[in-house]
Amino acid sequence: MIRFDEARVVITGASGGVGSALTKGFAAAGAQVVACDMAGTNLSAPHIAERHFFDLRDKATVTESAMEILANGAPHVVVSNAGWTRQETLAMTTAAGIDDEMDCNFNGVALLTHALLPAMRTATGNRAFVFISSCNATSHFGNPVYSAAKAATMAWMRALAVEEAPNGIRSNAVAPASIRTGAWEHRLAANPTVLDKLQSIYPMGRIVTPEEVTNAVLFLASELASGITGTTLAVDAGLSAGNLPFLDAIR
Repeated sequence: MIRFDEARVVITGASGGVGSALTKGFAAAGAQVVACDMAGTNLSAPHIAERHFFDLRDKATVTESAMEILANGAPHVVVSNAGWTRQETLAMTTAAGIDDEMDCNFNGVALLTHALLPAMRTATGNRAFVFISSCNATSHFGNPVYSAAKAATMAWMRALAVEEAPNGIRSNAVAPASIRTGAWEHRLAANPTVLDKLQSIYPMGRIVTPEEVTNAVLFLASELASGITGTTLAVDAGLSAGNLPFLDAIR
């Protein structure tokens, strides 16, 4: 029921677990998928219409890539999905790491969306930003710099929603908790039972899939969500609804 026929949809982090699901989902809905990721990543899937390689941490390259994207037409939808973290705790956080993770998870995100925005104002029809945020933006689950960057991204999303609503542009976010992607491989290598331990934390007894996150993004980006802007949709298997381990402790 959700269609994006001929809509130009920009997706960052397009080669990863969630990114790949996003490109497939939008292509299946008829979109012209403009896939973006870092050099050396695999964007060879035939359903991808256009490819751009750049690093969100490189401000000059981000701006240049935005101009290259716009040269082929204004986007109708921008899905800001790219993100990265390896600093699990405050004790693991370094000064250089703060700069790196803020640049990747917020500064580059803001710069790219700001560069694409003027052209989107002049377009017509359904236009939307969707940001892949995180449950870390509102509660602490580790990765403190990443969490701070995602909270900043949520504020940026709300700014776009309020200031661009008169221009017909919507802005929303999806806030997943843990997603079963390749990003978990380094944790599984260190502790093969880590996902088993998470089962007792999530009310649904599992973490979510890239396809479940994609479905939420498709809805928020579509005309079915035409009256929704400035909101965040949790896709977290119930994690943000309450504390299941606490309930188990008092039974």
